[in-house]
Amino acid sequence: MAAGARALPTREAPSRAGLALAVIMTGVLITAVDTTIVVLALPVIERALHVALASVIWIIIGYLLVITLLATQVGRLGDMYGRVRMYEAGFLIFIAGSALCAASWNEASIIAFRLLQGVGGALVSANSGAVLADVFPPERRGRAYGMSAVGWSVGAVLGIVLGGLIVTYVSWRWIFWINVPIGLVAVALALRVLRDTGERRRRRVDLLGMATAGAGLFGVLWGATRLATAPLDASIAVFLTAGVALLAAFVLVERRQAEPMVHLSLFRVPAMTPSLLAALFQGLANYAVLFLVIMYLQGPRGLSPLNASLLLVPGYVAGAAVGPFAGRLADRVGPVIPATAGLAVQVLALFLYAQLSLTTGLWFVVLASIVNGVGSSSFFPSNNAAVMKASPPQVFGISSGMLRTFGNVGMVFSFSMAILVASRSIPRGLAFAIFVGTAKLEGAAAHAFTTGLHSAFYASMIFLVLAALLSASRVRRAAPIPRPR
Repeated sequence: MAAGARALPTREAPSRAGLALAVIMTGVLITAVDTTIVVLALPVIERALHVALASVIWIIIGYLLVITLLATQVGRLGDMYGRVRMYEAGFLIFIAGSALCAASWNEASIIAFRLLQGVGGALVSANSGAVLADVFPPERRGRAYGMSAVGWSVGAVLGIVLGGLIVTYVSWRWIFWINVPIGLVAVALALRVLRDTGERRRRRVDLLGMATAGAGLFGVLWGATRLATAPLDASIAVFLTAGVALLAAFVLVERRQAEPMVHLSLFRVPAMTPSLLAALFQGLANYAVLFLVIMYLQGPRGLSPLNASLLLVPGYVAGAAVGPFAGRLADRVGPVIPATAGLAVQVLALFLYAQLSLTTGLWFVVLASIVNGVGSSSFFPSNNAAVMKASPPQVFGISSGMLRTFGNVGMVFSFSMAILVASRSIPRGLAFAIFVGTAKLEGAAAHAFTTGLHSAFYASMIFLVLAALLSASRVRRAAPIPRPR
């Protein structure tokens, strides 16, 4: 253990453990607020900064892509220099990025500063799970992750409500300024409450792996998003081909790295592989749902971005209520049952969404969102607990980062998939306009778009079924854990 790091025996200091959990929940909450609040502000940002319609998506995708690339690496920094220290550094970078986003003056600046926000978000999200694993013993981690899920759900609700009020009555810039005082309070609490207890280990940052993975993901994402606004041409084909080739090269690079970005030795842990893949397929299936439903409500149903988002609030509220119970259940019976049941409930939610039509009552959207919220809040804390329970303690940071990487890869491609599916049903470019809330649909176009969404929901159901099968395949009894190099 590093000099100066003090152990935190949670069984002897429950009040400090509770304060530590509150600090982590604050971090999760502020990142969740930023996820939903920005979606509501996209049409205003597009007009205010004269952002090209095809570039609006990168305000969200760029942020997620940075978190995806850095998740394992900043988790590794936590193992090297202290998870709490990196968590606190992440908050400071996130605060700085938020302030700069608020001061943005054009398209390039808002996207660049969102990337900086992503660096802070990666440090916070990748190390928060590892900090909880250090603070709480294995038999109490499920409950802790359940409370962390509450922070996410509450943050998502606040993002919708505050985002609507701020964009409507104040200025879009305050959706970023609001992060500054909240973040500063959270940093002050973290400095006072959190202590590094994990053993420090010297590690290397996999720059070559980050470069090949980043370039590959960017190539595929750029090509996929361009397809939503333009027909396939030579330049798009080059981006897609080069992206796939670079991702293949990334796999080869990782096999030869002493300390790779994706720690292949962890895949030999029986419970680890299905947990990570379940996170990937769940992200691929479910993250698109948020945008597909909002596009349905804003396009064919003609609702404003705020009113469309408010219909999804009950789902987040239900998720906040279920999260702690799912975490406790994971502590009592293991993570397999609540995680798999959560995925099965989400399959039902997507089936409900696939029944939407131009005349469906809006109450039906609320019902489906509640079912989806219950399912996701059952899955996340249980799956997180499974990963950290299977992980060797000395690589909690790497394992937590890998979990975020797999989940975020699914989310990033889920976003592109949603736009691509929409662009197959209606003219290219109109899908983007609907997404950012600057266009609506009527008549035959509305019917075609709604019908096209059904196939997207059914495709997402397939991914969720795969995630559920992977989750159910996990063994309860841990096998011998190979020590990563």
